[in-house]
Amino acid sequence: MSAVDRDQDRLLRALMTLRSSVAELRLPLDVPGAARERREAAQLVDQLDDYLLPRVRQLGAPLLAVVGGSTGAGKSTLVNSLIGSPVTAAGVLRPTTRSPVLVHHPDDVAWFASDRILPRLPRVTGPDAEGRALRLVAHPRVPRGMALLDAPDIDSVVVENRELGEELLGAADLWLFVTTAARYADAVPWDLLAAAARRRALVAVVLNRVEPAARTAVRNHLASMLVEHGLPEAHLFTVLEAQLDADGCLPAAAVDDLAGWLRAVAGDTAGREQVVRQSVRGAVEDLVVRAPVLAAAADAQTGHVDRLRRVALTAYREAGHAVEVATSDGTMLRGEVLARWQEFVGTGELFRTIEAKVSTWRDRATAALRGRPAPEPVAAAIGHGLLDLAQDSADHAADHTYATWRADPAGARLVDGLRLSRSSSDLRDRIAAQVRAWQAGVMDLVSTEGAERRTTARVLSFGVNGLGAALMVAIFSSTGGLTTAEVGVAGGTAVLAQRLLEAVFGDDAVRRLTQTAQQDLTARLRSVLADEASRFTTALDALDLTPQAGERIRAAAQEVAAAAAAMTGERTPVDASSQDRVDADRWRAADQVDGDEVAAGRAEPGGLAGWWRRLWGS
Repeated sequence: MSAVDRDQDRLLRALMTLRSSVAELRLPLDVPGAARERREAAQLVDQLDDYLLPRVRQLGAPLLAVVGGSTGAGKSTLVNSLIGSPVTAAGVLRPTTRSPVLVHHPDDVAWFASDRILPRLPRVTGPDAEGRALRLVAHPRVPRGMALLDAPDIDSVVVENRELGEELLGAADLWLFVTTAARYADAVPWDLLAAAARRRALVAVVLNRVEPAARTAVRNHLASMLVEHGLPEAHLFTVLEAQLDADGCLPAAAVDDLAGWLRAVAGDTAGREQVVRQSVRGAVEDLVVRAPVLAAAADAQTGHVDRLRRVALTAYREAGHAVEVATSDGTMLRGEVLARWQEFVGTGELFRTIEAKVSTWRDRATAALRGRPAPEPVAAAIGHGLLDLAQDSADHAADHTYATWRADPAGARLVDGLRLSRSSSDLRDRIAAQVRAWQAGVMDLVSTEGAERRTTARVLSFGVNGLGAALMVAIFSSTGGLTTAEVGVAGGTAVLAQRLLEAVFGDDAVRRLTQTAQQDLTARLRSVLADEASRFTTALDALDLTPQAGERIRAAAQEVAAAAAAMTGERTPVDASSQDRVDADRWRAADQVDGDEVAAGRAEPGGLAGWWRRLWGS
């Protein structure tokens, strides 16, 4: 393989990698600019499929000259006149061209009958094709090495026609724009001509149906506009108003200059190769500018998803923290829980001794609790308290997350129609199940610890349920959440539970049991809250975003630029991998060069390396 072939193969592989990276790009969030960026991604893939990939694979394939223009400009008539035969429909009804017509020399049929270019358009050969189909017409008057493609109107009232017309222009080696004296200043053609300027495409502009008296003035004004819009090298042809013949064609003399130029381009092998290489290089430069815009869009989507995810996870994490605090700062030792515990242990003599010496508490607690009734009301009150606490925290997290997402256009679309402003309908049942499991675990801890520490007799004396209730109360031992009036009662309540447990198990065991029970409760309630958070995060996971999508596109674009530079003999672009990431606004600013610098004739010279230096700021 020669060095030229290796460079061509490297560029082809780089383009295929870029194509894959962009085709796999997902921009599902409706963030500002997303709709435009989706269109940009689709157009970039189209440009690769329709032009760059097939052209780089076969640099020697015939040139494709796409004839485009505004409604009623006379494109079809011009094509027929160049061929000298009615090969494409022309008429007064608009839009006339319902499907594109590609006219080629019979010897070149193999180049266009396959899906080498415009692969999404099926090929037809009959005269009645409509819609998205490419009608092939072989005619000997078309010069070998070139085909003419009559495209739909670029300003058609039919959206599909407009989009198809732009897609076909993206597949062109040579852009042949047809306009009239009344329409040449319209905005739409100049938007597409700006794209042609970015791509360095070979452009010919045909000023059609011009009255002889106005020829010089109109031609001079149009020529000055081409210079102003960055197309000083565009070829300008004038076709005077003339009577059509029976076949709907202009006199041969009216299109002689244009026909001769097209034959010269097609017949000059070296010149044709130069046109191809210039068009490829310009198209690559256009990709190098546009691809980072998509990379920045991918980063923006990933960042937005991360922010929405943080909102949900933070809200439910804070809900879990609130539950954890409330079960350790004494908040639980009030209301129903406190009343049931007092009933169980007896409030009279026992609570009158709270201010006595701490050393007597253990004996008094032990004496008071022997033979007390089973503490089911205590456990039930604790269960109800935990249930309400967790439910309220989850409801608050759901409300906060939902409100924050609703205030965000992208987040609003994700929750639209979903019942997420409140907790799940089965949340209370799930919390209750976890609380019951936790309470059963507490009883198991007490039973296991009693058996291991040879305290079976004492455990049996107090009862597993009684000690379990004491352990549940003990984990709520801090008084940080209580008012001054509540501290004495609740604090004493916790201390009594603590002393009772110490009397049975000892100090170290009580600390371990309390810690284990607290951790188990926290883990269970956090698990329930995490499940609730997943109602939001599942919607984000379903977007199936690839966090590395932006980096992949950047890397692929760099390799395309380097491969193109090697192929054209220019200096390899700088490696930007060590530079700070350029933000999306800067990429978008670069993307608007067609409306600013090119339009004003101020675009930097210097080919691919110049574009790359400006893009990366190097």
